Amino acid sequence: MKSEPPATRRRVIVWDFPIRAIHWAIAGLFSFLWWSERAGDIAHHKLAGFALLGLIIFRIYWGIAGSETARFSNFIHGPRDMWRYLRGRTGTVIGHNPIGAVSVLVMLILLAGESTLGLLAIDEDGLESGPFAPMVGFDWAQVAARWHALLFDMLVAVILVHIGAILLYGVAGRNLLLPMITGRAEMPADASPPKSASWWSLLVGLILAVATFFALWRLDT
Repeated sequence: MKSEPPATRRRVIVWDFPIRAIHWAIAGLFSFLWWSERAGDIAHHKLAGFALLGLIIFRIYWGIAGSETARFSNFIHGPRDMWRYLRGRTGTVIGHNPIGAVSVLVMLILLAGESTLGLLAIDEDGLESGPFAPMVGFDWAQVAARWHALLFDMLVAVILVHIGAILLYGVAGRNLLLPMITGRAEMPADASPPKSASWWSLLVGLILAVATFFALWRLDT
C-alpha cells in the first residue's frame, strides 16, 4: 500500500487526556503493586490495589461514555476485521487497530480479575487479607490468593507481548508510544477528528473511581 503524500495528512488529538492518564497510571500502579508485594508492604499494596480497581472501573465506564477512540464500540472487531487488517486490506485506522484492541481487552479483563481476587484473598497465616475475604471463608480466600498470583503472572506475560508489539511497530516505522504521551497522531487531512466526551461524562467517571477507592478503603479499616 502506497503511503500518502505528507501534504494530505495532519496531526490531531486521537487519545484524550483521560485515556492517556489512565494508561500511565495503571502502568505505574501495576509496577508499584509488584514492588510492594515483593517488599512485604501489604498496607500500601492494598491501597494501590483499591486505586487500581477504581481506575479499571473508570476505564470500563469511559469505554461506554468516553471519547470516540476510547469506546469499546469503536475498536472491538470480529475475526474477519482482524484478518483483513493483518492482510493490509483495511483503510486508515484511527485509534486501536483490531489486533491492538484484543490486547487492550485481555489486559483489562485480567486486571479486573486480578484486582477482584485481591479483595477476596488471604495470606497463609491469615494475618493479611482483602476486605471481602471474611465473607468467603479461609479456604476460598486461599483459593483466591492462588489465582491472584496466577493472574499476575499472566498479566506480566501479556504486558511483555504488548511491549514487544510496540517495539516491532517502532522498527517498522510506526511510533505507537509517542501518541499515548502527546495524544496526537497523523490521519488523512479529509478525515473527521475523533469526537471528545463532554466534561460531565468525565466528572461522572471520576466520581465512580474515587468512590470505589474510598469505599474499599473504609471497608478495609
